[in-house]
Amino acid sequence: MSGHSKWKTNKGKKALADAKKGATYTKVIKEITVAAREGGGNPETNSKLRTAMAKAKEANMPQDNVKMAIKRGTGEIPGVIYEEVIYEAYGPGGVAVLVEALTDNKNRTTAELRSIMSKKGGNMAGAGSVSWMFVKKGFIMVEKNQIQEDELMNIVLDAGAEDIKSDDKNYEIYTPPSNFEKVKEAVSAKGIKTLDAEITMIPSSSIKLAGNEAKQLLALIEGLEEHDDVQNVSANFDIPDEIIEQMTSA
Repeated sequence: MSGHSKWKTNKGKKALADAKKGATYTKVIKEITVAAREGGGNPETNSKLRTAMAKAKEANMPQDNVKMAIKRGTGEIPGVIYEEVIYEAYGPGGVAVLVEALTDNKNRTTAELRSIMSKKGGNMAGAGSVSWMFVKKGFIMVEKNQIQEDELMNIVLDAGAEDIKSDDKNYEIYTPPSNFEKVKEAVSAKGIKTLDAEITMIPSSSIKLAGNEAKQLLALIEGLEEHDDVQNVSANFDIPDEIIEQMTSA
């Protein structure tokens, strides 16, 4: 399993345990608003909105919040206009970091993220510096105790997945973005629960880190992820499980 996948899964469990719903709601509302603005308010014809609404459901967001966010996006009611911004950076150990943000003030967000990086061992990089190392793919994670690998492989490949990988505990399913929902629905239809399911940036290679350098990098990523404007952070690290578990349980 990729290092960042492990980190996100552990962080997701911790966030649920800590009931940090406020921050989650803020991020999902922004995503719904932008998706509705770009592709309209009908989830049946707007796959990006459909994916954002699925996140809202997983976060137990009230339907009224979802409806209001859609209406702000479509212009039915006045609201803030968010801009999508991608930041590229290097973290400790030369790890490539890609930050996806939604902001109503790019200058403020840029300054705040630059400050987080400077305090936690990261450095902003120019456009194109690290983005070439990542490819956008659908990503689904499933615990191995639910199904045999051959059976799962048949299900997901028939639905349009590209690849499936595994470690001691989980399967990782990779899909083209266009087939993500079809594969996710095929998995769900078999009663299989997912640990993670999203369209995200997958690195083509990874950098192994350990010790203090590993802890510094995870602290940097955590600091970036906690910023209200940051929707997603991707990074090409490979860190031992025990360090990830130690950082997420702290």
